[in-house]
Amino acid sequence: QVQLVESGGGFVQAGESLRLSCAASGFTLDYYAMAWFRQAPGKERQGVACSSGIEDKIQYLDSVKGRFKISRDNAKNMVYLEMNNLKPEDTAVYYCATRVPRVENVNTGCLLNMQFWGKGSQVTVSS
Repeated sequence: QVQLVESGGGFVQAGESLRLSCAASGFTLDYYAMAWFRQAPGKERQGVACSSGIEDKIQYLDSVKGRFKISRDNAKNMVYLEMNNLKPEDTAVYYCATRVPRVENVNTGCLLNMQFWGKGSQVTVSS
């Protein structure tokens, strides 16, 4: 059973930082692409960042490049999203997600075909 549990969200002022954590269980993290998504009220879900499994290729949403950093600790089955210089438009529920390693995912985008999702962690950034 794959489980993902996010933590670390909260209320911050613009310009401050947060680190989200995703605790993974039920699988070995090494070969899994791990991603962070977010969804703000009234808006579509966005793919924020993704880290591929075997080859550590990283991609980011354009609006967070240079401010956010995804990282992983495979030995601890943990994934992190470091968020710096937060802006009000970053306010959203942030979700950790992953997909099973399959041949059909070899050449797909890192953010595609996610199958397992956490419950989300709220990040609120005030002006």
